[in-house]
Formats: sequence, C-alpha cells, structure tokens
Amino acid sequence: MAKSKNHTNHNQNRKAHRNGIKKPKFDKNPSTKGMDRKFLRNLKFSRKHNVSGTKQRKLANLKMKRQFLKQLAPKMVKTDVKTVEVKP
Repeated sequence: MAKSKNHTNHNQNRKAHRNGIKKPKFDKNPSTKGMDRKFLRNLKFSRKHNVSGTKQRKLANLKMKRQFLKQLAPKMVKTDVKTVEVKP
C-alpha cells in the first residue's frame, strides 16, 4: 500500500492574496467585559468628570453672562418714579 500525503500548502498563498491580505478590524470601543472592576469603577468616574472642550467653553460663557448680569442688576433697579398728570 502506498503512503498517503501528509501535508501540502500548494496554491494557498496565491488564494489568500487574490483578495488581498487585510489588517484585522478593531473596535473603537473595546469591550470592558472581564476587566478589573476597580479599574472600571474609576474609569466611569473619570469619564463623568472629564469635561470636553466645547462644554468648557459653554460653561465659561455662562459664567461670563452671569457676572455681566450681576453688574447690571443694581442699575436696573427702579428708583422712585414720579407720576406726571397730563392735562387735557
């Protein structure tokens, strides 16, 4: 009885390159499943209190508006208004 062929890699490389060998796709947000719980808890709070640039600008604008309105408030208070009667 003849020996059987144990292994061949013939044509496999050409077949693989026919559509191109591509890099594996990766997730933008990798799964946190199986990660350290203490680390994940800290990560949650750090994300919660991390204010992005646009939010920081909005908060700064709000603070400036409030300060401006506080400066205007004393000027806007009505003083004694005299009533003038109009003669017909």
